[in-house]
Amino acid sequence: MHANTLLHPLTLRRAEPADLPGVLTLLTDTAEWLHAQGVRQWPRAGFGPDRIAPLIEERVLFLLDDELRYFDPDESAPPVATIALDGHADPEFWGPADDPGAGLYVHKLAIARPWSGSGLGDALLDWAGATTYAAGLPWLRLDCAKGNRRLQDYYRGRGFRHLRTVDLPHRASGALFQRPASDSAVTAFRDLTLPELISA
Repeated sequence: MHANTLLHPLTLRRAEPADLPGVLTLLTDTAEWLHAQGVRQWPRAGFGPDRIAPLIEERVLFLLDDELRYFDPDESAPPVATIALDGHADPEFWGPADDPGAGLYVHKLAIARPWSGSGLGDALLDWAGATTYAAGLPWLRLDCAKGNRRLQDYYRGRGFRHLRTVDLPHRASGALFQRPASDSAVTAFRDLTLPELISA
């Protein structure tokens, strides 16, 4: 794990409506970085509030915060990372033969550039897999850009299997991956979602 995660304690929590500006900033920065790499996974200007606010309202968007930011109440820093995890299988990608209800789906996974290479993407995927396992579902699933071989190799290296690529002309994404849900222990951050999941 990168030194950042040792010097800066991190907390995972559900996003709240007040977090929307910070989430949009992080996703815009990530989209710009992707475009600079020649990757067309997301819209260049990021996502509008109409795409992200519903995820917050549905309580399926999660944020990683640097706990040290709370010592400076005037600082409005964006989150360290975001991940959405839900049962919404994109019908253009996941058909009846996939048994769409057999998994949870990762969306909007983004790590702030200063935290790149810190292992937080791996940790969030492990958390998502453990959450899927706790929900009694066998598969953690996601889709990513058809032409982003580097990202596809990243997912393969984390135990995901490429199922197929759905090539739709109006979609940049379409490479479908899944891996078995498992009860992984995650120590990279403090998980504030656990009490909610237990009491739900």
